[in-house]
Amino acid sequence: MRNLSVAASVTLLALALAACGSADPAPTTAGSGAASAPAAAAGGKVGVDFPRADSDFWNSYNKYVPQLATEQGVDLMPPTNSQNDIAKLVANTQALVSQGAKAMIMAPQDTGAIAATLDQLSSQKIPVVTVDTRPDKGNVYMVVRADNKAYGTKACEFLGEKLGGTGKVVQLMGALSSINGRDRAEAFRDCMKTKFPGITVFEEPTEWEGTKAASMLQTRLEQHPDIKGVYMHAGGVHLAPTLQVLKSKNLLVPPTDPKHIFVVSNDGIPQEFAAIRAGEIDATVSQPADLYAKYALFYAKAAIEGKTFQAGPTDHDSTIIQLPNGMEDQLPAPLVTKDNVDDPNLWGNQVK
Repeated sequence: MRNLSVAASVTLLALALAACGSADPAPTTAGSGAASAPAAAAGGKVGVDFPRADSDFWNSYNKYVPQLATEQGVDLMPPTNSQNDIAKLVANTQALVSQGAKAMIMAPQDTGAIAATLDQLSSQKIPVVTVDTRPDKGNVYMVVRADNKAYGTKACEFLGEKLGGTGKVVQLMGALSSINGRDRAEAFRDCMKTKFPGITVFEEPTEWEGTKAASMLQTRLEQHPDIKGVYMHAGGVHLAPTLQVLKSKNLLVPPTDPKHIFVVSNDGIPQEFAAIRAGEIDATVSQPADLYAKYALFYAKAAIEGKTFQAGPTDHDSTIIQLPNGMEDQLPAPLVTKDNVDDPNLWGNQVK
């Protein structure tokens, strides 16, 4: 029934887009960075769909978007929220296009199922910028994202060094239907096999759900009380349940205590920073929620203006790469530990 619902939504979107039509694209101009895709007529509204509201990371991103849209002079339409549901994303996109969106910003959590919608938008010269997730197929103007394989590698190296190359760790993975979940999981796994073969890794696919993460970690700790490390794919959904489980087992102790379980996360939310300062977790990769919003809006506006980009270094400390179905701007995402957790330049320290 879910597949039928998605298929029906995609069909409705196709009909709506065909009915809307589009103006001839404006001439493209050379720009810095990368990406060449269908450009809408110069000037126009930007539609944005937020992916979910049950994550501290995404709630921060959701707040940045309207704020930065005003600063950049982007004509932003009232945002929708697809609540981690591909059928809702398709329906929301249909509604925004029917209301006049000339470019779309989205963060599809299922990176395979969105392909048909992306192709429909491309056929109508409505450029798409995706945030944080890279669609498996379907044309995109630009993907605004960090190198998620680097996340897994950084987490592996941090835990591997802390454990001295031996012991057991749990990898609380996101959804493997998402390129992010796959990239982080594969990079962590490959790094452990190559650099720390003496470490045993237990993998738990949580689907980005905190309750599943708590249950899986609880079970693993009961089966293997000698686990000494945890890698969480998303602090926004995994942090609170992980801390709760560790606390219930009297394992939420300072790094100097022999019972301490070393924890490294992804996101860079203020709650993670507080946990690092308290000695409850040890590190996180700061995923730039502010820059995701800033450059998603920048590229959406550029697409409407008919600009194109080229692969290579940018003027904002990132690198744009060529994809089979578009371009990707890989923004910096530093590892945060107790040594740099108070850096005022980290977005997690700027949230009010």
